[in-house]
Parts: sequence; structure tokens; C-alpha cells
Amino acid sequence: MRALGPGSVSSFLKIILDVVYVALVAGVIGAALLALAALLFAFNPSLLANVKISDGVQFAERAPLVVGGLLAAGFYMASVLLIIGALRRIFVTLTAGDPFHPDNVNRLRLIGLMLAVLELGRYAVWGISAWLPWVRDVRPSFSLTAWFSVLVVFVLAEVFREGARLRREAELTI
Repeated sequence: MRALGPGSVSSFLKIILDVVYVALVAGVIGAALLALAALLFAFNPSLLANVKISDGVQFAERAPLVVGGLLAAGFYMASVLLIIGALRRIFVTLTAGDPFHPDNVNRLRLIGLMLAVLELGRYAVWGISAWLPWVRDVRPSFSLTAWFSVLVVFVLAEVFREGARLRREAELTI
């Protein structure tokens, strides 16, 4: 089975990434609409005066938490959407049989940056939740795997940069 070109594993993975991309777009739009609705209800709590959250607290009391949670979920999905979008564009070049396309370097750097932002965002959520009185037992942990992945992606970006440079040199050689 071939790894590159039309009808290869890379073209199959590109199709999967396309499906995930569409689902994430729908998720980001849904989270944005829900956050907007929660924000509107927070400004007019009489609309949901009888709505109670699972622990018996009025919705209006926890509206900022709900809006913040929905915005955080939307941010997370939007970040993953950027990663999937960059991967889709990389797989287009792989399917075309051109893995060392110069644009893939910036795409890999974007992926590494977004992975780092997501990990830092996880620490920020833990820090904020530690201040909330109804959240108990917050135990943030350092994820060596996540930071190792960030470093691997940045190293791969440099490998692709060198591959693109060598390809340019080969094209100039007569």
C-alpha cells in the first residue's frame, strides 16, 4: 500500500480529516450560539427564573460560569479546528506527492504553536477553577507527553524546512 499520492493512505487520512473538520466547524458554531444564548439569558435572568442547575442553584447565579465554560469549549474546539485545517492542507500536498512543499513548514509550526497554546490553556483553566468555591479537588499535573509532542512537531517543521531547501537546490541543479 502506498503512503503518498492519489489512492494512498494519505488520501484516505485526508478524507477522515475533512469529516472531522466539518464536525468541528459545526461544534464551534454550536458553542458560539450557546454562549451567546447563555450571555443573553445572563443579562435578563427573569427569562430563566425557574431554571435550576443540577445542584439546585439558580441558573442566573452560575451564568458567568456557564458562559465562561462555553467560551472555553469554543476556544478549545477552534484551536483544534486550526490544527485539523493545517493537517488537511499538509495531507493535500502528501496526496499530490509533494511532501516537502515549503508551506508545510509554516503549517507544522502552527500545529506546534496551537498544541502549546492548548496545553497552556489547560493550566489556565485549572488555575481559574481553583478559585471557584464549588469546585473541589483540583489537581493540575504537568503533561510530559503533551510538551514532548510540541517539541516533536517543531523538530518535524525543521526537518520539512531542510527537505524543502534540498528540493529547491535539486530543482536548480542542471
